Amino acid sequence: MFWLHATLAWLLFATLAVGLGALRVLYLQPLVGEGAAHVLGTLVGCALFLALTFRFVRWTGVRRRARLVALGLFWALATIAFEFGFGHYVMGHSWARLLADYNLLAGRVWVLVLLTLYAGPRFAAWVMARRNS
Repeated sequence: MFWLHATLAWLLFATLAVGLGALRVLYLQPLVGEGAAHVLGTLVGCALFLALTFRFVRWTGVRRRARLVALGLFWALATIAFEFGFGHYVMGHSWARLLADYNLLAGRVWVLVLLTLYAGPRFAAWVMARRNS
């Protein structure tokens, strides 16, 4: 049952990411430009994903390190698979364009989303344990 809930949570993340991306392109990008909109949108997405991760960890009560690591890995790998699968096969983006979002030297900070999804469950459990001690 845990993994079903983890999958549903990831679907919520994916839906939120698509919606945030649309809002970024439609409203934020015309105001601040593509580069700044990418950074701001990524940071907002990370904050929202982390907030949802805290709720998920609290709701499920998962505390075992191995399960938290597996959860973060699942969410990060599912995101990569979606990004490359949907981006290439549905949207028709080239592999080079998709990989460009990982170029930190070019100001592309998308990797922060993956780090948030991967480390978020362990971080949330750590914060909750410190609050309860």
